[in-house]
Amino acid sequence: MARPFTQRLRGLPAAIKRDVARIMEVAAQKIVVEAQISITEGAVSGRNHVPSTPGQPPNADTHFLADNIRMHRRAPLDVDIVSEAPYSTDLENGTSKMQARPFMRPAIEKKRREVADFLQAAAMEAIRRHLRGSGQ
Repeated sequence: MARPFTQRLRGLPAAIKRDVARIMEVAAQKIVVEAQISITEGAVSGRNHVPSTPGQPPNADTHFLADNIRMHRRAPLDVDIVSEAPYSTDLENGTSKMQARPFMRPAIEKKRREVADFLQAAAMEAIRRHLRGSGQ
């Protein structure tokens, strides 16, 4: 999340980087889950399905969208959160025929502070643990 923090992590020993990489996966999962919850919370599938209103996250019908939000690791200290449903971008940004039903940006914004605090505290604990020589 915070670039200067990530830049400092790049100079750390490999053992600490491995711990921080795992911590980053946990942090990313917090955003994935938030996006999934925003889509599925209160959604009704089948013939009683009601589409969301513009500006609100889409209401799940088939759950394909929520089931295809994932975290991908690009590099040891670099993760992406993506939606692999082919219509994700249209929902997130809207089209000429449909207003946006954003779900990724609101999830990131809602979890931004929590994830940043978690990353910093967990990374500092990993560093302290390794500096003490326990590595556990």
